[in-house]
Amino acid sequence: MLIDTHCHLDAAEFDADRDNVALQAMLNGVSKIVIPAVARNNFDTVIALCNRHKHCAYALGIHPMYVDNAIPADIDTLKSYIEKNNPVAIGEIGLDYFVTKANIEQQTYFFTEQLKIAKEFDLPVILHVRHAVDDILKYVRRYEIKSGIAHAFNGSLQQAEQFIGLGFKLGFGGAMTFSRALRIRELATKLPLEAIVLETDSPDIPPEWIGKNGRNTPLELEKIAQVLADLRGVNVSQVLEITSANALKILPKLLDLCTPPNLLL
Repeated sequence: MLIDTHCHLDAAEFDADRDNVALQAMLNGVSKIVIPAVARNNFDTVIALCNRHKHCAYALGIHPMYVDNAIPADIDTLKSYIEKNNPVAIGEIGLDYFVTKANIEQQTYFFTEQLKIAKEFDLPVILHVRHAVDDILKYVRRYEIKSGIAHAFNGSLQQAEQFIGLGFKLGFGGAMTFSRALRIRELATKLPLEAIVLETDSPDIPPEWIGKNGRNTPLELEKIAQVLADLRGVNVSQVLEITSANALKILPKLLDLCTPPNLLL
């Protein structure tokens, strides 16, 4: 079983062939796809998309790169959506100090308010942690978040171990496939396989064979899994079995999704 734990299938890059991409991914073994929202104005979009494709599940949240267009009332809206719907997680949420630190206060407000919601509803979180891992860890501890995924993880081994100790899994995808990505590849090799989940972050972070300007899709997940297997010197079937079990453990509502019988291990 292949599970793409992070895919923005609602993005404009898929407007021409979105439904076909979702179908082809399923037919090629990607049995479950998690689609995280990034802003209030696409909550309905990701919910409708997942209702249309039963192997897809949505997370709801406000991404740190979208907080400049968010208002405090969006937090109340998020809470009301969670009360009425069934997201697998709160996400994509977090902090991003790579793009800008000018709005740290705004980022922190929306991040911490969403952590409070995750705690209230006992939901895992899907975290955006770019250049902000230490602060993310600080707030996750402060608000006693039990579990989640540190998406596109590229921190240090020590930071990875802290996330693992808190009950989190770490997301690895296209960045790991680049031969020059030495730190990420070292992490992918050294960390316990039980701490890793697979992701594409489609249409972003394309793997090396697509190139930086190419469109990434969930169809690349099997080859990404093979890269992880090669780095660790294990059979890809072991990678698929363990990373899928990890995803189901950290996002238990995925168990409710339809998995076509021919895609089961």
